[in-house]
This record gives sequence, C-alpha cells and structure tokens, in this order.
Amino acid sequence: MATILRKTEKIQDTKAVKEFLNKNGIVYESFPAPSALDSILGQKSLNDSEKEELLRGLEYRFDDLKKQFGYIARDLVVLHNEIPGIQDVLAKFDKLHIHTDEEVRYIVDGSGVFGFIVNGEKFEVHVAKGDFISIPENTNHWFTLDDAFRIKAVRYFKDNTGWTPVYVDESKVLVHS
Repeated sequence: MATILRKTEKIQDTKAVKEFLNKNGIVYESFPAPSALDSILGQKSLNDSEKEELLRGLEYRFDDLKKQFGYIARDLVVLHNEIPGIQDVLAKFDKLHIHTDEEVRYIVDGSGVFGFIVNGEKFEVHVAKGDFISIPENTNHWFTLDDAFRIKAVRYFKDNTGWTPVYVDESKVLVHS
C-alpha cells in the first residue's frame, strides 16, 4: 500500500491516497500480485526466462490494462543492490525530470519512492508490492529506491519513445513554502 508524505501530513489510508493522487492527475490502484508467483517474486535477481515467466503470470493484468488504458507493450525492471553500476542506473531517475509519455509502474515486489512537484506542492509517494501508479506526461517527478534497496516493477507503455527522461531545473519550478 502506498504512503504519501506531504510537508504537513502523512497519508496512509488507501482511499485517501487514491483521492489525493487522482486530484493531482496521478492514477493509483492497488492490485495484489498472485501468490502463485511468490517463488519468483522472492528471488533477488531474475534471469531472462524467469522475467518472462513472471510477465506471463501477470498477462491477465496486462490484458485488463490494455483494454482500460490502451497500453501496447510492457517489460519488467528488477533493481537491487547487487546489480553492477546500480548507482549509475538510479542517477538517471533520482533527479527531477518529466517524460513526454506517461510513466506507468506496477510494483510486484519490493518498494521505492516517487517524488513529485505538482501544482506547486512537493510530496513523496512511497510505493510497495501491489501498487500501480500512472504518472501523466510532463509531470515533474523523480524516483529512487528506499532503504530496502530492491524493487521489481512492470512498466507499461503506449509509446516506448516517450519514456526517455527530460531533466528539469528544480530551481525554476515553483514550489509553495
């Protein structure tokens, strides 16, 4: 279940999380991962065939999301502390940026933190297993792993070309105090 950290409050109730994010243009849902996939999800690393097995096990979710949102492709991101160059990988996304297409993640294992600046407010969304988040195109955000330093997330795409980060100078983004 996602948790939102704002300057003055912490939001943990699923309904309140969804309402707050939806109000800010961000789609949030909670989808439990099937327990039949626990043996794969519990592994730190996955080889290519295990990644494909996991994606096949979640094909029903992809089919639903294709119908609901029009996604045409998906892949799986597996990040953890033993990946060579992991800090360089994270450095691509831990700075304020936007994408020209929506950024969609279904967290199937582990946890991480999305940060946002929306309508002048800076806040964090701590995501964990079962959280589905869709960040609209051109939304100021960043991402990093949390202290658990491990995440598996399915990425969904309408257009793979719009996913490259476009960095934003945070000093030029208005944040209300």
